Amino acid sequence: MSKNSLDNLIENMSPELHSGDFVFVKVQGLAGIEPSEIIGFFREKEGITLILPKGSADLRGLSYGLVCSWITLNVVSDLQDVGLTAAFSNALAEEHISCNVIAGFNHDHIFIPKQDAEKALRTLIELPQK
Repeated sequence: MSKNSLDNLIENMSPELHSGDFVFVKVQGLAGIEPSEIIGFFREKEGITLILPKGSADLRGLSYGLVCSWITLNVVSDLQDVGLTAAFSNALAEEHISCNVIAGFNHDHIFIPKQDAEKALRTLIELPQK
C-alpha cells in the first residue's frame, strides 16, 4: 500500500538538473575507479553497469554510448509508492524523451539524453499543472 498519494508526490517532486555529463558503462571489475566517482552501480550476469561522470569514463578509456543529463526528483518517495514513475515517464514519452530511471531509497533519479535536458526539466516542472 502506498503511503503517499500520487497527486502529492507529483505536486512536490521539485526536479533538479545536475550539472555535468553522465554515462553508463559496463565493466567486469572496479579496478581504479574510486567509489566517490560512481553515481550508480548495478550487477548483472553480463557484468557491472556503472553510471559515471563522463570525464571519469574518458579518463579510463571506458566505452559508452549515450551521454546523459541527470535529474533528481527532490520529493521523498517510498519504494512502495504507486504511479510516480509511470506519471513522469509517460509525460517524458509524450515529448519523445527517453529516460532511464534509478530509484534510490529516498528519491527517483532520471537519466535522459543530454540534448533533451532542458525540455525534460520543463516537462517535469509542468507535470503538476496537467
